Amino acid sequence: MDMNNKKIVHRTTPSLEERGVSRKDLLQKAQKIKNDEFYTRYEDVEKELSMYPKSIWKNKVVFCNCDDAVDKDERNTSAFALYFILNFKELGLKRLICTHYSGTVDLFNQGPKGYIFTKNGFREFDIPKGYDGSFDHPLSLKILKEEADIVCTNPPFSRTRDYWKILIESKKKFIIISNITNVKNDAYIPYFIKEKVWAGYHEVDWFLNPKRELTRAAGHWYTNFPIKNRPKHKLLKIMPLKNIPAKYKKLDDSKRLLVDNGYIPSDYKKPFAVSVRSILNGLLEKGYKIVQEKQYRPHINGKEVFARVLVQKKHE
Repeated sequence: MDMNNKKIVHRTTPSLEERGVSRKDLLQKAQKIKNDEFYTRYEDVEKELSMYPKSIWKNKVVFCNCDDAVDKDERNTSAFALYFILNFKELGLKRLICTHYSGTVDLFNQGPKGYIFTKNGFREFDIPKGYDGSFDHPLSLKILKEEADIVCTNPPFSRTRDYWKILIESKKKFIIISNITNVKNDAYIPYFIKEKVWAGYHEVDWFLNPKRELTRAAGHWYTNFPIKNRPKHKLLKIMPLKNIPAKYKKLDDSKRLLVDNGYIPSDYKKPFAVSVRSILNGLLEKGYKIVQEKQYRPHINGKEVFARVLVQKKHE
């Protein structure tokens, strides 16, 4: 197969009409579930993955294990699958494995599927009876454990906790999209403390809904690949506490220092609270660490303000 050929796979699954399902029925079902079934845009995948050295992909097996459908029509192909198919040779991949979920709503209209791409072409792999393509099905877990080198996908936001646990315990390398607030969520903070995961390069603010309309959602890339020369480091304003403008530093009712707008005290020894934005901009790569496994909920004059992350400068 020519990996640059846009005709990827011939459809063998019955159409919506053949299934007796209308487009209206599909959309109504999609609206009833959480924001799990939104498409990641190709440009967002390309923007993020192009930031990493091509050497990380060479001779590696990439596994796209969350509703990463493949079709002869690019519009019905996952942006992740499409990116790796179109760039297969340039990245020097050994193999690409994609699985498609057929759960509550089959947005790609393909049913449970699995595809393996190599430099010599592609094939659908045989799936056992009852396989639904989900990331936690025994077959998907077997592929993750025994074959995958790198995982790259957008897991369903409502099942992110399960997904992260499985993925991180697998000790595989990964580049994935998840909710931007995971950094201050009690379920995920321990992963950041233990340096099992950190922020990728970019936010993902827009997705496509089943109607192919832009839908705003608060996403961000996360990875366990080293991040070099992070552009957003420049948004961190690290300086002596006395130089931080008064309106961007305050003590809460517990006498805990809060800093805003990217300001970070370089000479403050005690733990202090920062916004999610500072963590996403790479603060943990600048000699600071998270010191509390739960989000910090400050109070000002008895009123709770937005939750933050408690950090501290590492001892030199």
